[in-house]
Amino acid sequence: MQLSSTRRQDAILRIYNLAKGIAVMNPAEFKASVASDQPPTGLSTPVQALWWDWKGDWTRAHNLVDELETPEGMAVHAYLHRKEGEQWNADYWYAKAGRKYHRDQLSEEWTALVEGLLPAS
Repeated sequence: MQLSSTRRQDAILRIYNLAKGIAVMNPAEFKASVASDQPPTGLSTPVQALWWDWKGDWTRAHNLVDELETPEGMAVHAYLHRKEGEQWNADYWYAKAGRKYHRDQLSEEWTALVEGLLPAS
């Protein structure tokens, strides 16, 4: 059986990520991991923040990205302030991240961030 080019690239990326100790999972596995006490090892800091947010610890999530000056960190920071109800602060961080949110529901924004930031599985 021969894999398509895309599936072959996905398989290579998965092996690379596993070898580097980078957590490889899909969004459903990510959500299910919240049953644990700690996030899976190998998650980027912005993804860890989304994990703590999903677990209900907004403060811990915010502390992870509060001073993280990467586009990914600033996008998660913006989402967290939007969730908090500080739209002006969210708008500031979205602008710094070079993004605008286009989802009406916070849950949709969270899912889009997770899908965009998780390493390919």
